Amino acid sequence: MPDPMIRSATRADVPAITDIYAEAVKHGTATFELTPPDTAEMTRRFDELSRGGFPYLVAICDGSIAGYAYAALYRARPAYRFTVENSVYLAPANHRQGIGLALLTELVVQCEARGFRQMIAVIGDSANAASVGVHTRAGFEMTGTMKNVGFKFGRWLDTVLMQRPLGDGGTTLPKG
Repeated sequence: MPDPMIRSATRADVPAITDIYAEAVKHGTATFELTPPDTAEMTRRFDELSRGGFPYLVAICDGSIAGYAYAALYRARPAYRFTVENSVYLAPANHRQGIGLALLTELVVQCEARGFRQMIAVIGDSANAASVGVHTRAGFEMTGTMKNVGFKFGRWLDTVLMQRPLGDGGTTLPKG
């Protein structure tokens, strides 16, 4: 398969993004949401991140959206302003083709360009070896596992935390 084309997402992409996320909500443990949000809610979320200046990307393969990724503040308190959390979701037919790594790699580049210093991955389900592997290949290190913090599909789920420095990370003072 050829490399995906990665570009900034637009509002016109939100219906496809909504469909990809709905599959993850209904059938996966990467997200702990239980009910898929509708297009209006996903548009609201997209607009909020866009207004905040956060990168929101889509991967295009064979003319359609194969996956998406975005960064958001890790936490709302001001001391966290240089730390982002990433999210990466792929359409089911596009797993294990390098698309997630391509999205995550570009997301890192764009977050570094915006002056962020740390990226956190909050991975739903410690059994999600594919996500842990993609993050490891993108330079993330395991920082911990929170046991049994989510309950979905009739079972308890862990959350895996991984972290990657961006740019100078914590070795220099940030600008601003």
